[in-house]
Amino acid sequence: MSVLVIAEHDNATLKGSTLNTIQAASQLGEVTVLVAGSGCGAVAEAVAKAEKVAKVLAVDAPHYEHPLAENLASLIASVAKDYKHIVAAATTSGKNIMPRVAALLDVAQISEITGIVDGDTFVRPIYAGNAFATVKSSDAIKVVTVRATVFDPVAATGGSATVESVSAGEDTGLCQFVSHELAKSDRPELTAARVVVAGGRGISSAEQFKELLDPLADKLGGAVGATRAVVDAGYVSNDLQIGQTGKVVAPDLYIGIGLSGAIQHVAGILDSKVIVAINKDEEALIFQVADYGLVGDLYTIVPELIAELG
Repeated sequence: MSVLVIAEHDNATLKGSTLNTIQAASQLGEVTVLVAGSGCGAVAEAVAKAEKVAKVLAVDAPHYEHPLAENLASLIASVAKDYKHIVAAATTSGKNIMPRVAALLDVAQISEITGIVDGDTFVRPIYAGNAFATVKSSDAIKVVTVRATVFDPVAATGGSATVESVSAGEDTGLCQFVSHELAKSDRPELTAARVVVAGGRGISSAEQFKELLDPLADKLGGAVGATRAVVDAGYVSNDLQIGQTGKVVAPDLYIGIGLSGAIQHVAGILDSKVIVAINKDEEALIFQVADYGLVGDLYTIVPELIAELG
């Protein structure tokens, strides 16, 4: 069976989640990767060097400079007839594009899979990750998004795929890119970080959030995250939200500070290798999923922890 993976990139570099997606897709058949962008030749060449990639389809046109879902979905649907599976990472971009692809193909989408039984059968979380469903699709073409944190990435080098240029589809004219604001940080990207330090509503203000979490994250070389309650309170921007309606993380070490362990948030951290919780309420739900728990005042424990780290 042939599989088409949709590459996620910024026209210069490939997003790491694509390598995880290729790993998952390789269990379904021979992998072809679609790279659509503007001036994205370097990305196509980088994908061709990744392991387990047989072919790269490169589409270069001005209206693909930004990943507008309407244009990309139309393009993907136009080439989908040659593939049994269309696969993308369940990132913000993937969640935006793939439902449109499924609608254009008149098939069901299989969302955020965490396991593959066979070419028709997949495992995916339900009830905010508290249960897993095994689902089987009879659609001729399967449109699938992958929870990338569950699958190890393929090596970025060692492959020798061919790169084939493909004609661009038409600009649908349904939407127009206006602008974007990019938050720059010296810290690693949240979904790729080996260490994540996250705060919850137990932290009383945006100033306290920054004063407590930033030094700890810097000491550990990690990223900062937050619960939905903290984002809704305006302490941090929503790109730091972890959970069912935010980002899913799978670091080697996750430290949750002053958060209760609501189902919505826990759904985004369950793949973490080690979970540490700090909360003054010993009955907090977060302790049910934590590997290590510290019961006490976070305003005392966190400064002490920072001091111990030197």
